Amino acid sequence: MDIDHQVALVTGANRGIGLAVTRQLARQGIKVILGSRDPEQGESVAQTLRDDGLDVSSHQLSVTDAGGIKILAQLIETKFGRLDILVNNAGIFPDSNSILTTAIGPIRAAMETNVFGPILMAQACVPLMKRHGYGRIVNVSSGMGQLSDMGGNYTAYRLSKVTLNGVTRILAAECRDANIKVNSVCPGWVRTRMGSEAAPRSPEEGADTIAWLATLPDDAPSGQFWRDRTPIPW
Repeated sequence: MDIDHQVALVTGANRGIGLAVTRQLARQGIKVILGSRDPEQGESVAQTLRDDGLDVSSHQLSVTDAGGIKILAQLIETKFGRLDILVNNAGIFPDSNSILTTAIGPIRAAMETNVFGPILMAQACVPLMKRHGYGRIVNVSSGMGQLSDMGGNYTAYRLSKVTLNGVTRILAAECRDANIKVNSVCPGWVRTRMGSEAAPRSPEEGADTIAWLATLPDDAPSGQFWRDRTPIPW
């Protein structure tokens, strides 16, 4: 598909990895909708990108607001007539520790944003993709959600990312015949508000595999977990 006509939606895109993904996709000629919970901050960031010659618009988006998600999907259909790429980047890292002592509240909050959010986004966006027989969905996960390398503590975040990986597998299976590729990605430990300044990777480095997965060719894999453009165990 001609990348110049593609439309992408990136959630949690006003800073950090989401912003870097937005910039990398827009630099390829893709029209990008920058989703941000804070509409003023989102528009300010989008304007900065437009000043650099990039085709970026912004829209208020909370991935826990089912009604708002439906409104945005309708707006995308009306304005662009299509959606080709969905990057489920928005996420939270609640304060939680041992599974033996963590309250249910932080676990519930992590699931609402990190799991239910991407499900709601897929429910709203996949029908738009199916109309044109093309779509790429990237779920931003974490190595902390790998069952093959699971450790203790950080209970809420770990459980949410394990479940998000399950969502990726289910969605990939259900979209197999629609040319919609669905993959999870671990961006690594990145210098963001969540990752802290101690992290070794820049947002641009963390965004690289995400942007790559968002533009996979039709013969590329689906339903896999990736880091640094390489499949990793679940």
